[in-house]
Amino acid sequence: MIKLYNSLSGKKEEFRPLEEGKVKMYACGITVSGDAHVGHAYQALIYDIVRKVFEKAGYDVTYARNYTDVDDKIIAKANQLGVPADRYAAEMIVKTNAIMRELEIDEPTIWLKATENIDGIIEFTKKLIEKGHAYATENGDVYFSVDSFPEYGKLSKRNLEDAIAGVRKETEKSKRNPLDFALWKSAKEGEISWSSPWGEGRPGWHIECSTMNFAAFGEQIDIHGGGRDLIFPHHENEIAQTEALTGKQFAKYWMHNGLIKVNGQKMSKSLGNTLNLRDLLDKFSPETIKLALLSTNYRGDINITDNLFSDAEKHMTDFYRVLQKAEAFGKVEPAEDIEEEFDRAMQDDFNTALALGNLFGYFKKARALLDKGDVEGARICEAIKRAYSMLGLFKKSPKEFLKKIEEKNSVEIPMEIMELVEKRAQFKKERNFAAADEIRNQIENMGYSVMDTKDGPVVSKK
Repeated sequence: MIKLYNSLSGKKEEFRPLEEGKVKMYACGITVSGDAHVGHAYQALIYDIVRKVFEKAGYDVTYARNYTDVDDKIIAKANQLGVPADRYAAEMIVKTNAIMRELEIDEPTIWLKATENIDGIIEFTKKLIEKGHAYATENGDVYFSVDSFPEYGKLSKRNLEDAIAGVRKETEKSKRNPLDFALWKSAKEGEISWSSPWGEGRPGWHIECSTMNFAAFGEQIDIHGGGRDLIFPHHENEIAQTEALTGKQFAKYWMHNGLIKVNGQKMSKSLGNTLNLRDLLDKFSPETIKLALLSTNYRGDINITDNLFSDAEKHMTDFYRVLQKAEAFGKVEPAEDIEEEFDRAMQDDFNTALALGNLFGYFKKARALLDKGDVEGARICEAIKRAYSMLGLFKKSPKEFLKKIEEKNSVEIPMEIMELVEKRAQFKKERNFAAADEIRNQIENMGYSVMDTKDGPVVSKK
């Protein structure tokens, strides 16, 4: 029996599928306006694990993720680079796919892209207008009428007055209500656009996910996931427009993972503390990154301190040394109870924090037994590898993992690289992040990576 916390009800519930034995699951993916960062990796990792928990429990899971490949940020970045927005987005999707594979996160069952669903978005919007839930303006924009959906706010638990207070002040004059949101945006000069009954334009963000869900699953799904920052307005708006159209509950369960903080501050480009996934992978192994990220319950925020990943690497090194010692016993049967205990933790709202907390005790016991020459230590190690592979851990041979750690710790950094690192640090101090990024790219092209910490930049060979 799998239990999960449902953001809609505000409590943990026993999972009961819409269709016996099947799970229809959708998670909001990445808006490809820039390089993938640790937040993107965390969200993809969490919902990949959720999918695997259901599969192990015997469910037939269809898991869809999307790429938002047209929006304001993508257009702005493409214009800055002087390239077409669709070409820029396509290139970024290829780049992002490659780095996610490097992190060893499995592909979803279905990949979806906003630009491949334009006809469906236009049709969805037309039907909302016909039902009186949306309206077109003179300049070719189309808005959803929040007043037409009395249940608006049921996910975020916001009343309308509080929600209005939170919307941006420069609200479009053509809106009937400040909370009304764009389903279709009229094209501005130089923007990517498509023909529609309301003129040249492009979809609003929220309508993209609803339409892509329709394309993958139809009117209803079991689970809709995403980061907690998407609850309002994105997921609230998805519910409103979808249920206004169908008259049915859109998603039975809403899951939201916590956010990433860096030394207690929200991770953001404006603060210059974004941790790019490329930088992390240049310094740490995929398994080390996963151990660090999964040590916190998925619903809580992760505070990335200066030592989070380096501490995780030390733990992984110690774990692999125990696994290496167990190899002397050859092939053994896994110990009982460990996998059952792991499954209980994962089926209770995907409690990776509990599962990883147990892991330290298992290895301590295994080490003590192996030191005494007791085969039970090897059986414990075999059970650990079997159970925790679901989290992407202990998939390497001990020899391979420990060799890479040894090689990494023996590298000397050339003086010319350190000079570039100091130059980059000065640019960051001056908040000239564009120049700092150029220096970082130069360092990477020379075969090294740099990662920022509270105590200063840390350099390693790629």
